[in-house]
Amino acid sequence: MRRNPRELYGLWRKTSRRALLLGGAQVAFAGVLGWRMANLQVEQADEFRLLAEENRINIRLLPPARGEIFDRNGAVIAENSPSYRIIMVPEDAGDVPAVLNRLRQLVHLDPEDLERGLQEMRRSPPFLPVTLAEQVSWEDVSRVSVNAPALPGVTAEVGLTRIYPQGPDFAHVAGYVGPVSDYDLNQLQDPDPLLRIPRFQIGKVGVESKMEATLRGKAGAKRVEVNATGRVMRELDRTEGRSGADLQLTVDADLQSYVQARLGTDSASAVVMDCNSGDLLAIASSPVFDPNLFVRGISVADYRSLTDDPFRPLASKSVQGIYPPGSTFKMITAMAALEAGLITPDETVYCPGHMELSGRRFHCWRRGGHGHVDLQNALKQSCDVYFYDIAVRVGMDKISAMAQRFGLGIRHDVPMSAVARGLAPNRDWKPRVRGEDWLVGDTANAAIGQGFVLASPLQLAVMTARLATGRSVSPRLIKSVDGIEEPERAGQTIDVNENHLRMIRRGMYAVSNDRRGTAYGSRVIADEYRLAGKTGTSQVRNITEAERRSGVVRNEDLPWERRDHALFVNFAPAEAPRYAVAVVVEHGGGGSTAAAPIARDITLQALYGDTPPLSAYPAKDRSRIEAQQERLQREREDRNRRESDRA
Repeated sequence: MRRNPRELYGLWRKTSRRALLLGGAQVAFAGVLGWRMANLQVEQADEFRLLAEENRINIRLLPPARGEIFDRNGAVIAENSPSYRIIMVPEDAGDVPAVLNRLRQLVHLDPEDLERGLQEMRRSPPFLPVTLAEQVSWEDVSRVSVNAPALPGVTAEVGLTRIYPQGPDFAHVAGYVGPVSDYDLNQLQDPDPLLRIPRFQIGKVGVESKMEATLRGKAGAKRVEVNATGRVMRELDRTEGRSGADLQLTVDADLQSYVQARLGTDSASAVVMDCNSGDLLAIASSPVFDPNLFVRGISVADYRSLTDDPFRPLASKSVQGIYPPGSTFKMITAMAALEAGLITPDETVYCPGHMELSGRRFHCWRRGGHGHVDLQNALKQSCDVYFYDIAVRVGMDKISAMAQRFGLGIRHDVPMSAVARGLAPNRDWKPRVRGEDWLVGDTANAAIGQGFVLASPLQLAVMTARLATGRSVSPRLIKSVDGIEEPERAGQTIDVNENHLRMIRRGMYAVSNDRRGTAYGSRVIADEYRLAGKTGTSQVRNITEAERRSGVVRNEDLPWERRDHALFVNFAPAEAPRYAVAVVVEHGGGGSTAAAPIARDITLQALYGDTPPLSAYPAKDRSRIEAQQERLQREREDRNRRESDRA
């Protein structure tokens, strides 16, 4: 149908108006788009270029090799060993449960390790690798590699793991490492990014913990290209990190091994200290545990067996344990009285077996008393009444000050866990801490190392070394760091009268070498190696007057936890001291019977540098000592063989 010109004109006008509106909209849109593109490409180009680069390139940390730990002669205490582990990338695996079932048929997967791996999968992106098993054998690696087509996402790789070749011998000294926990991270204000690497290990206790910053080293880094989802496409470059520093300890591994074997399974501790340098040659606690169990995360059953043991194998008793020092403290009481000018070596005190103070009777360990005793005889026979008497005269403040000068009541600077301060209280301590007045009876108790006085085996070794040398020698555990020697700690001369020290040493010599000395049974026969020592027996229970009248119950008839602690300290050789030794046997009974024989054997082992000859022992003891030496040697060989097989 033909349209007239007017209709055609109207249609044209409508079409033109629509075209104009549509064209205008298109032009406006194109203008806005052009302006935005110019804004992004010109004005914000640098910002978006940087963001693009950051999305494309990731920096990933490379954990450094941990520094190793050696004994004073170069024997390895803690080292890094290559180990194989099996990892899985969940995204590549697809059906994770099915792949895990196939993997279980090929290699053993520890249930606890597997559970930790599954937890990591749940909280990590699916493209990140997760460790399923560590320290697997080469045979396991071979099985995984051969069956790779059936195990998508599963691969075996090599890494470093911490091992302790000496096993339990250095468990309390070196400590151990373990995976970083949330607790570890919460203790740090600005944690090293290394600590967030999955299953990264840090020192938990001992030297491993206290020297963590030195042993850890510095992280390396690698630049990798990733896609939009964060998956690694390729590695661009890498910078290797700096390994941690190697540490050399002052401890002698052979001597440490002997000391641990000699302590046996008793709840006990021993410290051997070089009198001239302060070096700790042995610092042992018994019973022990295997630190290798903690490296990957100890099982619940193994950990419970350690925590439930009444002998507390996890505690380093040599530095953490604090005990009433008993009669080993009597040298401090005597030094305070001598320095104050209140006694002379020849002055005697009469001991009838007890002393009355403020209406209370303080007993001597010997019920019938010792009669008239001077300083040397009081030390030799460990007469309590003598020290009650002189302590009341000198006062607790001077005794406390003297104790601190000789290393008691002080937290010594050694890199081990929970090093105890001990306690050498003065008269102000009790009102301040307990809100009670200090009594004269408190001074009498403190005079013989009971009451509030507390000391660790380490502190007792320091005290003995200072008595032996007259210098403020302090303990040193780190011999060198990356080959750079640490300063020795021989200390300065203590400001006391040397003649007074000689009197104390003479009394200690009599303890071990006079027939009436309390440690005569544990003497050394070799003239060049005779020792000077002091026994100690500290009570852990109160003995009532009724019990004294009826007869004090013998230690062996009491439950273990109510028996007395046994202590012994000594230095040797007596004429030219080289080593100071302190031994504590928890609830061991008498110091002369339980602690002194152990200390004598340890001292001779240190002096000879090997199994001492039987001629160094009293003739009556030689057959027993020979059998003991053979037994200890067999035990050490068996343990070394087991550790070698395990490694």
